[in-house]
Amino acid sequence: MIATDAAAPLDLPAWCHLTGHHYLGPVHDDPATRPVYALRFVSGARATRPDAPWHGAEA
Repeated sequence: MIATDAAAPLDLPAWCHLTGHHYLGPVHDDPATRPVYALRFVSGARATRPDAPWHGAEA
């Protein structure tokens, strides 16, 4: 995933924890390129709110 938001290194692991996906970390650390992060998506992950993906969806 390409994420240029400075908060991505904190937000992505938290979002993965919330949803059940797996945060694998930065792919490379080259300041000359855009930040790239590896995630492993799982089937059956917990849903989030479309308007606020940092909150779990209401059942």
